[in-house]
Amino acid sequence: MLRAVHPSPPPPTASPPPTAPPCIPVSSWTDAQLAAETVIVPAQETAVGAVSSAVASGAGGVILFGSTAPADLGSQIAAIEAAVPGRLGLLVMTDEEGGGVQRMANLVGSLPWASYMGANWTPAEITAQVAAVARGMAQYGVNMDLAPVVDVDGRNVPPGPTDPDGWRSFSGSTSVVTADGIAYMSGLEEGGVIPVLKHFPGLGGASGNTDNGTATTLPWMTLQTVGLPPFTAAIQDGAPAIMVSNAVVPGLTQLPASLSTVAITDELVGTLHFDGLILTDSLSAGAISDAGFSVTSAAVQAIVTGADMVMYTSASDAAALQQFQAIVDADVAAVGNGSLALGRLVAAAAAALTARHLNVCP
Repeated sequence: MLRAVHPSPPPPTASPPPTAPPCIPVSSWTDAQLAAETVIVPAQETAVGAVSSAVASGAGGVILFGSTAPADLGSQIAAIEAAVPGRLGLLVMTDEEGGGVQRMANLVGSLPWASYMGANWTPAEITAQVAAVARGMAQYGVNMDLAPVVDVDGRNVPPGPTDPDGWRSFSGSTSVVTADGIAYMSGLEEGGVIPVLKHFPGLGGASGNTDNGTATTLPWMTLQTVGLPPFTAAIQDGAPAIMVSNAVVPGLTQLPASLSTVAITDELVGTLHFDGLILTDSLSAGAISDAGFSVTSAAVQAIVTGADMVMYTSASDAAALQQFQAIVDADVAAVGNGSLALGRLVAAAAAALTARHLNVCP
């Protein structure tokens, strides 16, 4: 039976952030500070310091890209955390799903595709193997994993243009995905890493990959019985964070779900009573531009509709920094013209801080 491969010796421990103040007075922050807190900036894991100016300006998160992490990743992360204003820490995240979607496997251990785990491992085995990887991630300073994928797909294909899931999905069985997704979530938490379940409300059976253009999920009536239960169960089990997909959901919303008040505020928050951190999928996706939004306008729309943090990709570090500032400026302008309620921006920033186990002042 295939097991996760865990390197030895254990990785170096990244320096913990300095002690934060007793509570964070978010309601007294400037609009620009609030806006920055909602942005996740992309960085290459070989050059994390390239986005340190965004971190120094208050970016709430950094997402790491790459396939082979450098041995000095922990010290790189510690260096940018030192730039965080107000001793507030930083959400440092990556995609460690297993199989072909792993950024740090050479440092923290390799997991197989979720489809293999679903077919061959018990939930207890998934928890144990994922916890071992998560402990390594945490030692390097990565405190959030954009996983598990809890889409009910089960198609025996690698992820690609026609199927964003395939082997990334534990199974085509709703009950298997539910049990294994919660097991994966538990393993991450056991290892000290925040899990982010994705892609709400379920991408299994989608018509295509939203990275490339518009894609639709199964009809909402079907999705509620097939694709939604893993999210519902995970929320009841205390899921701390959820990523919303960029797919259109027939019968629910004709906008990408990540930009839909109906999907986020009405269903995820209202119906399912989720009170954790809500992240968008990448707003650089073709599905977003096909819907008529730029990355910047989509970022504003996402916060308006109930998301707490937005992410994007970029062709260069310079472009990543420019996009960060463009989003901050657009959020500030939207508050100024009334299209983004200040209270909504405050709530989003507070959620990002709360996810880091920081106390927000009442």
